[in-house]
Amino acid sequence: MTDYDLIVIGAGAVGENVADYAHKRGLSVAVVEAELVGGECSYWACMPSKALLRSSHAVAAAKRLGGAKEAVTGDVDAAAVLARRNSFTSNWDDASQVQWLESADIALIRGRATITGEKTIEVDGTAYTAHAIALVTGSVHTLPPVPGLAEAKPWGTREGTSAQEVPESLLVIGGGVAGSELATAWAALGATVTLAARHGLHGGMEPFAGELVADGMRELGIDVRTGVNPTRVDRDEHGLVTTTFDDGTTLVTSEVLAATGRAPGTEHLGLSSVGLTDGEWLDVDDTMLVTGTDWLYAVGDVNHRALLTHQGKYQARAAGEVIAARVQGRPVHAEPWGAHVATADHAAVPQVTFTDPEVASVGLTEEQARQQGIDVRAVEYDLGSIAGSALQADGYTGRAKMVVDESRGVVVGVTFVGQDVAEMLHAATVAVVGEVPLERLWHAVPAYPTMNEIWLRLLETYGRPE
Repeated sequence: MTDYDLIVIGAGAVGENVADYAHKRGLSVAVVEAELVGGECSYWACMPSKALLRSSHAVAAAKRLGGAKEAVTGDVDAAAVLARRNSFTSNWDDASQVQWLESADIALIRGRATITGEKTIEVDGTAYTAHAIALVTGSVHTLPPVPGLAEAKPWGTREGTSAQEVPESLLVIGGGVAGSELATAWAALGATVTLAARHGLHGGMEPFAGELVADGMRELGIDVRTGVNPTRVDRDEHGLVTTTFDDGTTLVTSEVLAATGRAPGTEHLGLSSVGLTDGEWLDVDDTMLVTGTDWLYAVGDVNHRALLTHQGKYQARAAGEVIAARVQGRPVHAEPWGAHVATADHAAVPQVTFTDPEVASVGLTEEQARQQGIDVRAVEYDLGSIAGSALQADGYTGRAKMVVDESRGVVVGVTFVGQDVAEMLHAATVAVVGEVPLERLWHAVPAYPTMNEIWLRLLETYGRPE
């Protein structure tokens, strides 16, 4: 006998989905949560960060339209933006999320879980057993090893999304998604912001993405410094932070935010009791089953496949279904693109960075495709020259790129950079996941005049087969 069919450790958005999909298939399920039900995405990441950004994006968009810009008589109201952000986190109260668990008949165990053996955990001295256990403990913010930084009590991504006052000045260390979004958000709310990135912005994306985002940041008034690295950070008795860089310059700010990396949320889980190592990413197969086990699953950030909420929820849907199938002795569909696998993790991951301009991408960059040995041809087009873009904003600036696998005649990657491109991404995702042949894409007619006409221009640049 076991207490539950499935125990999910971690009640964030990903853990909730694992639990929900398994329960819908008839399993008894409990989730264990040491903090807030709803997790990082709901309270310190996706939702609050986008709420911080959205109002300034709307004002900036209005200022780019003749006839609308004349009606914009001021900047965003920072206090109102922060209050709206607070509403999206329910003021960091998880009562509504707890009510959802109750309505779904999923048990909630409050506390910190430790694995004590195969199919067994302990929470605050009480043992629980299950046929399967899913680790959905996410990732945690890490600090770069800069002397004095930890002692200066810097902001991490949690503080960067939950602060209740706009700092007079802010240094953001890191040019990735979190760093660039938070730099944009706080600059738009009135802070004097400097962003320092050792290797430039948006590494791992198409090169023009980081270049256009940096241009947009500078237009917003952000001091973007690339190729520099902090060597020392000190906070004085007045609360001011002095940062010294490896080029010999110094900068004094009210706050410093470190956004340079994430570590697996696997510390102190008791993994050594089952032959695994605490504090490391967990290796899984495409059903999210941890390598070397037949009962332990790792879903979301913790498996390091794609550190994105929507991708973790995609994994969660597959994991919840496959756990139920295995517990109930039903067939498992683990073939590529089957019901019980997360095949898209490998080469069809969509992602949006909500800077101004936005960056929306799916699949492989040209460089990544070449590294995989794919016979690649890539085409680019000026997104600002599309009629729909000209209507969207006066002086629209943007870029699009399509990466094609020549041997198969299908799109393997698409990147859009520009205002409002986030909502264009799903068509690209469908094209990549569906491996839609280029000759068929010619028959997918974009409505005129919309920015989606970029698809026709990319195809024309690529050339129609004879």
